[in-house]
Amino acid sequence: MDELDSEILGLLRADARISYRDLGARVGLSSNAAADRVRRLVRTGVIRGFTTLVDPAADSRPGLTVFIDVTLRPETDSDAFETTVLRLPGVTEAVHVTGAHDYLLRARAADAAALDHLLRRLKHEAGVAHSSTRLALRIASR
Repeated sequence: MDELDSEILGLLRADARISYRDLGARVGLSSNAAADRVRRLVRTGVIRGFTTLVDPAADSRPGLTVFIDVTLRPETDSDAFETTVLRLPGVTEAVHVTGAHDYLLRARAADAAALDHLLRRLKHEAGVAHSSTRLALRIASR
């Protein structure tokens, strides 16, 4: 990966739907050369996928957005934990962090009962020793 690839990644982070023509023009390449670079970044695993960011305020589904700080049991393998937790309904992100906890999870739950069910599954199925949950009151994003 070179400096031009880094510039392309920055532009794709800001707008993953940018056309290859516009992307190429911004970095001084033809549209074909820009497309080839993006395809190579995907093929080599630098770009793992493309996603849609939805404004939480526009999501009309009722429910809770929560952030769960997780401490794993000593015997829990982190790779196995990630695989398990990302298969649980409602969990949208698992971030390995520094500090007092091992992971920060972002999840959605329909209501308190669904959140309770998720927390129980984390402890029984994913190897979680302790968790601390925070409820999102408002989410600002760009």
